[in-house]
Amino acid sequence: MKTLVLATILLCVALPVWAVDSVDPNGVNINSTGATTVFLTFRGTTGQTTQEAFWCGEITVPANTVSNQNPCVPGTFFGSLPVRFDQGRTEANNFTDIMTIPPSVARRAMQSARDGNKSSFFYVRKFESNGAAQYIAVTCRMAGGGARVPFALTEARPYFDGAEGQVAVHLAAQKEALPSTGITLIYNGTGRLKGRWEIVKPGDVLPEEFDLLPEASLPLSQRGLQKRYQVLQSFDIFLPPNGEASIPGPEPEILPNTLIGPYQVLFRIEATFDKEGNSNTGVVTVASGGAAGFTMPTLRYYVGSDEDVSQARREAGLEKTLRLLPVKQGEVNGSNLLLFNWLDIHYAAIYKLELHITGEEPFVAIRKSGLESYQLPPWIQAKALEAGSARWRVSAFNKNGKRLARSDWQKLTLTDNNPQ
Repeated sequence: MKTLVLATILLCVALPVWAVDSVDPNGVNINSTGATTVFLTFRGTTGQTTQEAFWCGEITVPANTVSNQNPCVPGTFFGSLPVRFDQGRTEANNFTDIMTIPPSVARRAMQSARDGNKSSFFYVRKFESNGAAQYIAVTCRMAGGGARVPFALTEARPYFDGAEGQVAVHLAAQKEALPSTGITLIYNGTGRLKGRWEIVKPGDVLPEEFDLLPEASLPLSQRGLQKRYQVLQSFDIFLPPNGEASIPGPEPEILPNTLIGPYQVLFRIEATFDKEGNSNTGVVTVASGGAAGFTMPTLRYYVGSDEDVSQARREAGLEKTLRLLPVKQGEVNGSNLLLFNWLDIHYAAIYKLELHITGEEPFVAIRKSGLESYQLPPWIQAKALEAGSARWRVSAFNKNGKRLARSDWQKLTLTDNNPQ
């Protein structure tokens, strides 16, 4: 019996129960009409794990107080933290949490306040160690989404601003100019948005979920560990408490378009100081401006060969097939010069004729809409006659430079000035 008691005592000594001791910040203003994201540091969590967090309208102990029982008052449960928003990470003896309050929880809290209850509610995290559980809560005070709410992103929509409207994916031919880009942000609070646009080129190691998080969504020790790629352009912008902003992307001319393959344009956000949301780890104050409870979406585009891209656009209904007419000969100053003709395309502003002569540099001619024909200059025709063969095609573009239609290549065989 004595041996059993001694063994039990030794087992209890060998298996200490760790306890979270505090959280910072322990009270925050939140958006009462939408989503809210806040950087939190739960301190003293060495040896503990956490997989559960939730909101409730009332608790039985003060906020920032450790409890061995669930402090939520029965009947005041507002909802649990969705798994997709759980970006919590362990760092040394702390737990970094990115609390993202869904709009559904904010609506429940608002309805409770309208029913005569307090306008504040609570975010509760559960920690476990050796079978023992501890709970600690953060006060959430309902406010607007303005200047007194922590500066954080709640939605991000990158886009190519093309002729078809704003799209997240673009198909481009080699060396074809890409459309302008940007990103629409929905956010709370106000602050400095600082970061850079980076490019992932064909052959680069692809970014993982960790690499796409804003820097402010990571513990201090993990910042700087994300994969880096070629920087296209930097930005440093002050966002007023308006809740929405459109940030221009990198200049189209600096987007690479020579290698065939998939590209990704990354929106990388650096952490900035935000007095409404900075968190004290017990050692230092961590900048949390620009945090988000989700990975930043990327702009994707694929560069292919001219023929492959044209075929893909036709199959997608984004481009028509331009019809070429038989090549004729026209009498100009006593010389029989080749005359190229094609059918007009609705809304076309200009046409581009390309003539590829074997062994020569490609010849290009531009014609305005309404002039659906082109007579070949004598010196170009002389080169074509010498080569004996060539091929030609015509593309139609609208006033914004978007290609509306393109013909297939038409082979042209020249023998004794007779095109075939």
